[in-house]
Amino acid sequence: MKKIYRMKNLDCAHCAAKMETAIRRLDGVNDAAINFMAMKLTVDFAEGSDLSTVMSEAVKVCKKVEPDCEILL
Repeated sequence: MKKIYRMKNLDCAHCAAKMETAIRRLDGVNDAAINFMAMKLTVDFAEGSDLSTVMSEAVKVCKKVEPDCEILL
């Protein structure tokens, strides 16, 4: 299942690439892509994964890379 989330306060394309790579490595994620210009995160979740658990981990990963960045859930 694919879902798209809006992002806020993402200021660096290099940081976006780091976040994208880290989110792809999370359990329950098949693929992830961040469109820096549109400020959108697209996540392809694995079958049977808990979306809220995966996204809470994704938020933590993003905060480590860029503390001001927000994913609007």
